[in-house]
Amino acid sequence: MAQNRGRPLLPLEMRDTIDDVLRPSIPTNSSALIAIIADEDTVTGFLLAGVGNVDLRKKTNYLIVDNKTTVKQIEDAFKEFTTREDIAIVLISQYVANMIRFLVDSYNRPVPAILEIPSKDHPYDPAHDSVLSRVKYLFSTESVASDRR
Repeated sequence: MAQNRGRPLLPLEMRDTIDDVLRPSIPTNSSALIAIIADEDTVTGFLLAGVGNVDLRKKTNYLIVDNKTTVKQIEDAFKEFTTREDIAIVLISQYVANMIRFLVDSYNRPVPAILEIPSKDHPYDPAHDSVLSRVKYLFSTESVASDRR
Protein backbone atom coordinates (compact mmCIF):
# COMPACT_ATOMS: atom_id res chain seq x y z
CA MET A 1 0.00 0.00 0.00
CA ALA A 2 1.32 3.46 -0.90
CA GLN A 3 2.28 5.76 1.96
CA ASN A 4 1.47 9.44 2.55
CA ARG A 5 3.74 11.14 5.10
CA GLY A 6 4.19 7.79 6.83
CA ARG A 7 0.47 7.02 6.77
CA PRO A 8 -1.46 4.83 4.32
CA LEU A 9 -3.22 6.64 1.48
CA LEU A 10 -6.85 7.19 2.39
CA PRO A 11 -9.78 8.86 0.67
CA LEU A 12 -9.41 12.65 0.66
CA GLU A 13 -12.15 13.35 3.22
CA MET A 14 -10.57 10.89 5.70
CA ARG A 15 -7.07 12.33 5.17
CA ASP A 16 -8.29 15.84 5.91
CA THR A 17 -9.97 14.66 9.11
CA ILE A 18 -6.90 12.72 10.23
CA ASP A 19 -4.62 15.67 9.40
CA ASP A 20 -6.83 17.94 11.52
CA VAL A 21 -6.60 15.51 14.44
CA LEU A 22 -2.84 14.97 14.14
CA ARG A 23 -1.96 18.63 13.53
CA PRO A 24 -1.14 20.30 16.84
CA SER A 25 -3.12 23.42 17.60
CA ILE A 26 -0.80 26.37 17.92
CA PRO A 27 -2.09 29.23 20.05
CA THR A 28 -1.76 32.60 18.41
CA ASN A 29 -1.48 36.02 19.95
CA SER A 30 -5.02 36.75 18.78
CA SER A 31 -6.60 33.87 20.70
CA ALA A 32 -7.75 34.29 24.27
CA LEU A 33 -9.78 32.40 26.82
CA ILE A 34 -12.83 33.13 28.93
CA ALA A 35 -12.49 32.24 32.62
CA ILE A 36 -15.45 31.38 34.82
CA ILE A 37 -15.95 31.53 38.59
CA ALA A 38 -19.44 30.31 39.40
CA ASP A 39 -21.67 27.54 40.73
CA GLU A 40 -21.55 24.06 39.21
CA ASP A 41 -24.56 24.48 36.91
CA THR A 42 -23.26 27.74 35.42
CA VAL A 43 -19.73 26.41 34.90
CA THR A 44 -21.09 23.19 33.39
CA GLY A 45 -23.18 25.17 30.91
CA PHE A 46 -20.16 27.16 29.77
CA LEU A 47 -18.01 24.03 29.59
CA LEU A 48 -20.63 22.35 27.41
CA ALA A 49 -20.54 25.43 25.18
CA GLY A 50 -16.80 24.88 24.68
CA VAL A 51 -15.33 27.51 26.98
CA GLY A 52 -13.29 25.11 29.14
CA ASN A 53 -9.53 24.74 28.84
CA VAL A 54 -6.88 22.68 30.63
CA ASP A 55 -3.27 23.58 29.81
CA LEU A 56 -0.16 21.40 29.95
CA ARG A 57 0.35 22.18 33.65
CA LYS A 58 -3.22 20.98 34.39
CA LYS A 59 -4.38 24.56 35.05
CA THR A 60 -8.02 25.18 34.22
CA ASN A 61 -9.81 28.39 33.31
CA TYR A 62 -12.70 27.81 35.69
CA LEU A 63 -13.52 27.45 39.37
CA ILE A 64 -16.64 25.68 40.58
CA VAL A 65 -17.87 27.35 43.76
CA ASP A 66 -19.90 25.29 46.20
CA ASN A 67 -20.50 25.35 49.94
CA LYS A 68 -17.05 23.83 50.56
CA THR A 69 -15.18 26.49 48.57
CA THR A 70 -13.39 28.98 50.79
CA VAL A 71 -13.20 32.72 50.17
CA LYS A 72 -9.41 32.30 49.95
CA GLN A 73 -9.81 29.84 47.05
CA ILE A 74 -12.10 32.28 45.26
CA GLU A 75 -9.65 35.14 45.85
CA ASP A 76 -6.75 33.04 44.56
CA ALA A 77 -8.65 32.01 41.44
CA PHE A 78 -9.70 35.63 40.76
CA LYS A 79 -6.11 36.84 41.15
CA GLU A 80 -4.78 34.04 38.95
CA PHE A 81 -7.34 34.60 36.18
CA THR A 82 -6.82 38.37 36.15
CA THR A 83 -3.05 38.02 35.83
CA ARG A 84 -2.95 35.29 33.16
CA GLU A 85 -1.96 36.56 29.72
CA ASP A 86 -4.21 34.09 27.89
CA ILE A 87 -7.48 35.20 29.50
CA ALA A 88 -9.49 38.08 28.00
CA ILE A 89 -12.73 37.86 30.01
CA VAL A 90 -13.50 36.66 33.52
CA LEU A 91 -17.14 35.75 34.09
CA ILE A 92 -18.06 35.64 37.76
CA SER A 93 -21.44 34.93 39.31
CA GLN A 94 -22.63 38.00 41.13
CA TYR A 95 -23.16 36.18 44.43
CA VAL A 96 -19.55 34.92 44.23
CA ALA A 97 -18.34 38.43 43.36
CA ASN A 98 -20.10 39.69 46.48
CA MET A 99 -17.89 37.35 48.53
CA ILE A 100 -14.78 39.08 47.16
CA ARG A 101 -16.35 42.47 46.43
CA PHE A 102 -13.25 44.36 47.60
CA LEU A 103 -11.13 42.61 44.94
CA VAL A 104 -13.69 43.02 42.17
CA ASP A 105 -14.25 46.71 42.92
CA SER A 106 -10.53 47.47 43.17
CA TYR A 107 -9.74 45.74 39.85
CA ASN A 108 -9.24 48.46 37.24
CA ARG A 109 -7.48 46.95 34.23
CA PRO A 110 -9.36 46.75 30.92
CA VAL A 111 -8.10 43.23 30.08
CA PRO A 112 -9.21 40.80 31.22
CA ALA A 113 -12.65 42.33 31.51
CA ILE A 114 -14.67 41.31 34.57
CA LEU A 115 -18.35 40.59 33.92
CA GLU A 116 -20.77 39.69 36.68
CA ILE A 117 -23.45 37.25 35.64
CA PRO A 118 -26.57 35.88 37.35
CA SER A 119 -26.86 32.28 38.46
CA LYS A 120 -29.75 29.90 38.70
CA ASP A 121 -30.22 30.27 42.46
CA HIS A 122 -29.20 33.91 42.90
CA PRO A 123 -30.95 36.65 40.90
CA TYR A 124 -28.96 39.48 39.36
CA ASP A 125 -28.92 42.73 41.33
CA PRO A 126 -27.77 45.71 39.23
CA ALA A 127 -27.06 47.70 42.41
CA HIS A 128 -24.12 45.42 43.21
CA ASP A 129 -22.59 45.24 39.71
CA SER A 130 -19.25 47.06 39.75
CA VAL A 131 -19.10 47.48 35.96
CA LEU A 132 -22.60 48.93 35.81
CA SER A 133 -21.87 51.32 38.67
CA ARG A 134 -18.71 52.54 36.88
CA VAL A 135 -20.65 53.10 33.67
CA LYS A 136 -23.34 55.03 35.55
CA TYR A 137 -20.64 57.13 37.20
CA LEU A 138 -19.01 57.91 33.83
CA PHE A 139 -22.31 58.91 32.28
CA SER A 140 -23.30 61.01 35.27
CA THR A 141 -20.04 62.99 35.07
CA GLU A 142 -20.46 63.36 31.30
CA SER A 143 -24.00 64.64 31.74
CA VAL A 144 -22.80 67.13 34.34
CA ALA A 145 -20.02 68.27 31.98
CA SER A 146 -22.42 68.58 29.03
CA ASP A 147 -24.81 70.69 31.15
CA ARG A 148 -22.02 73.21 31.70
CA ARG A 149 -21.58 73.84 27.97
